[in-house]
Amino acid sequence: MPELRLNLISREWVVVGTSHARKPEEFRVRGNDRHHSPEYVKTCPFCVGNESKTPDELLRLPEDGPWSVRVTTNKFPVLEVEGERTRINQGMKRVVTGVGLHEVIIESPRHDTTMALQEPEDVARVIMVYRDRFRSVVDDKRVQHALIFKNHGPDSGTSISHPHAQLIATPVMPQQVRFRVDESMRYFDNTGECLMCATLIDEFQDGKRIVVDTEHFASFVPFAALSPFHMWIFPKVHRPSFGTLPDEHIHDLAECLRLTLLKLYEGLNNPSYNFAIRSLSPFRSRSEYIHWYISIVPNVSRATGFELGTGMHVNQAMPEEVAEFLRGVRV
Repeated sequence: MPELRLNLISREWVVVGTSHARKPEEFRVRGNDRHHSPEYVKTCPFCVGNESKTPDELLRLPEDGPWSVRVTTNKFPVLEVEGERTRINQGMKRVVTGVGLHEVIIESPRHDTTMALQEPEDVARVIMVYRDRFRSVVDDKRVQHALIFKNHGPDSGTSISHPHAQLIATPVMPQQVRFRVDESMRYFDNTGECLMCATLIDEFQDGKRIVVDTEHFASFVPFAALSPFHMWIFPKVHRPSFGTLPDEHIHDLAECLRLTLLKLYEGLNNPSYNFAIRSLSPFRSRSEYIHWYISIVPNVSRATGFELGTGMHVNQAMPEEVAEFLRGVRV
């Protein structure tokens, strides 16, 4: 019989175990050539040698010689960096000026790689840049929220296949983020515990949905995963802001993330996916009620009319079977 599971962090209901359920291996991408990209593409603005095709460079590692990571402003930003944050109320109309920051983090000089295939030290370098750019943009007094996200593959919404991530800092707090903060506060008021910490403890006690377990981090398929192969990576120690990630934990996070993505790469034949680092700003780093984490959502299914009409999700793969499948993927 199907179950309706409540995702306590998003407060969304998920239907699992339906008659349309599929085995994890059935989500493997068919006919996907994982090795067709060349190392260099003449028209790609992110490839080494094409640096003049990108806007203002904000950071380069290393500073001299061949680079491994670059950060630039986005050529087509969704928000404008110049201007003041101004709120305008006119009758029933509410407007905030569209100021903010939009950056591109170019993760490798090579066009033909992906985070799953990079060396651990290369992924660690990218994580360090993520953290440092996050710290930098949230210092802007106009910024209310900052999101680092990555679109990988043709079904993810990306327009450039070269490995990269983006950072967008907005002048308002998104409703989804505010809602999750409120729910976390409510859970803390009721229990005296962080909702994310309690979730991770419960996942380890159950043990069925853990995918990768490193010293300081763990990736797992949530009990009420919103879609097939939806996963989270949580720090094992309570830490509200990604901006407070200590240097000594960067390599461990890089390994947890790399191995998790590599299991997806090998197990599902390099599926498209989106991931996002969900975090508060460092100025809330003493918050007891919320915990930063990484959300990974492979694009292996599409929303139906029922889901769009109700706000409920239908997961065609049992979370426990997905986790078992991924644990069995040899990497």
